[in-house]
Amino acid sequence: MDRTNWTEIEFILQGLSEYPKVEKLLFVMCLMMYLVILLGNSTLIILILLDSRLHTPMYFFLGNLSLLDICYTSSFTPSVLIHFLSQKKTISFLRCVVQMSVSYTMACTECVLLAVMAYDRYVAICNPLRYPIIMSKALCIQMAALSWGMGFLNSLIKTILAIRLPFCGKNVINHFVCEIMAFVKLACADISLNEIAIMLGNVIFLYIPLLLICISYIFILSTVLKMNSAEGRKKAFSTCSAHLTVVTMFYGTLLSIYMKPKSKDSAIDKLIALFYGVVTPMLNPIIYSLRNTEVLGALRKLMSRHWFWRKG
Repeated sequence: MDRTNWTEIEFILQGLSEYPKVEKLLFVMCLMMYLVILLGNSTLIILILLDSRLHTPMYFFLGNLSLLDICYTSSFTPSVLIHFLSQKKTISFLRCVVQMSVSYTMACTECVLLAVMAYDRYVAICNPLRYPIIMSKALCIQMAALSWGMGFLNSLIKTILAIRLPFCGKNVINHFVCEIMAFVKLACADISLNEIAIMLGNVIFLYIPLLLICISYIFILSTVLKMNSAEGRKKAFSTCSAHLTVVTMFYGTLLSIYMKPKSKDSAIDKLIALFYGVVTPMLNPIIYSLRNTEVLGALRKLMSRHWFWRKG
């Protein structure tokens, strides 16, 4: 079957079709988590936009992270929820390519954005007096744009390489979503170029940002340990704890997907991927809001203003 006919063919997303009861349970769990993702990240974006106290580089990047999480989960979660309850788990060629491209863009962008946020914390703690000068509004916009641009460009290259492959009739994707490697494996041609491109992309967008994050925190730790004030050390650690937690959770799950040997039960690998796709974006706004007096203060201010309007 040539590639021109594939635009009229549907893919079958296998997911956990062999475990229908598990799919029903996953539907309820994923629906609840998706609603929390939309509510939590949207609330965080609104607070950052409305409260002037949150108009700082750290919260600017956090707003980008929240927007990214909404876009990422929305690229596949509605489709996954429908397939959990449907007997016909199909997706068109075009929708599959769009889903694959958008989710890959968001994942790559988040890797770069987390490194940018680590640099922001490095400057704030290691060069506090020069922080407003270094982290200017123009630089923050440029760094955020670079993160989004690099993610989009990497995804575009991988997507173009994937859709130019010839396919020969196999249309069952052994996953919940149109994941790029699962998509490429359906081709009836040599996919070594695609595998090299994906591996190179993993190095650039996974390991290099992680290395930069580690270097940033080595300098941060060195600076914090040199502080004479215990209160200063506590404050410095508290400003980094949320970001460090998100990085650990994000990279811990991501590395387990790409580095662990494939298990005999592929269902385990699928569930790990689902955890990465839904649970991590759900926890991000919770982690950044928990014990964050500025965010909690902005939330209380917004709620009191809303209550005043309703009373008036």
